[in-house]
Amino acid sequence: MFTFLNYLVSFPGLGIENLSIERVAFEFNLFGRPLTVYWYGLIFTFAMLLCIAVAMMRASRYDFIKDDVLDYFLWMIPFILVGSRIYYVAFEWDQFRGSLAAIFDFRKGGLAFYGGVIGGMLAITIAARIKRVKLHRVLDFFAVLVPLGQGIGRWGNFFNQEAFGTNTQLPWGMISEGTRQGLQALNANPASPLPGLDPNLPVHPTFLYEFLANMMIFVILLFVHKHQKRPWSSVLTYFFLYGIVRFFVEGIRTDSLMFDAFGQSIRISQLLSAVMVVGSVIVYLVIRGMDHKRKALMAELAAPDTIVEVASVSDDLDE
Repeated sequence: MFTFLNYLVSFPGLGIENLSIERVAFEFNLFGRPLTVYWYGLIFTFAMLLCIAVAMMRASRYDFIKDDVLDYFLWMIPFILVGSRIYYVAFEWDQFRGSLAAIFDFRKGGLAFYGGVIGGMLAITIAARIKRVKLHRVLDFFAVLVPLGQGIGRWGNFFNQEAFGTNTQLPWGMISEGTRQGLQALNANPASPLPGLDPNLPVHPTFLYEFLANMMIFVILLFVHKHQKRPWSSVLTYFFLYGIVRFFVEGIRTDSLMFDAFGQSIRISQLLSAVMVVGSVIVYLVIRGMDHKRKALMAELAAPDTIVEVASVSDDLDE
């Protein structure tokens, strides 16, 4: 996908022109072998380290041992990477069919966020089972950190000039060699661009939309987790809020993973986002209903008539 290592990024509506962006952060030699570190990987690493630091600061407040928190991250990191790659490869199989070695080449991109979420949740499930900890406690704790890491990680998309949207006339519209190259690939006839896919016009900086939305979700989840009274509340809140954000952002992205069903192409992430929103509402209502039934039963058992009746039965048994 990537032809350019350097980009000149402009936001014409904001008066920002030819902002120099490089995909490569730095290069060095290790035992005589040249190694390249990309901003995408560096930002991913920073996001993960920040999440670890925040988790460690919050651990004691929610009765977690710091060593256990580190153990969960040691499980999650490889599962997130592998899960995000498998998800991407599965829905872009034609791209990798001719060269299986390309599956293991992460430098050219190809990580799907939802695959990372699935991998991370699987890792936490396994680790929680080994540690004999209630799964909802761990997932609620780590759900707060997901939008923080994800939001920061989206800046990797900016340095790669990928995951952008369709054309826009909004002041913050973005244009670069990367957006031009990406849109040209979508036009069968470059001389007559498809609506919303003109390579010569600015596009929606969807990475920025997701960054801002995820930071707001992070703040909301901090409050929800602090005051939650029911298990799974933080997890379901994340699924609901991010599902809404991603559904609309995915609708304007130009690089969506697709699959064909019922005679039409469907955006996979958009469908999954809708399922997340609807599913989180249904599960929340079920949990709330069960909680109300439990409270009603406890209130019934605590009622004076019930206590007298239970005492009478006890007396009869004693006789």
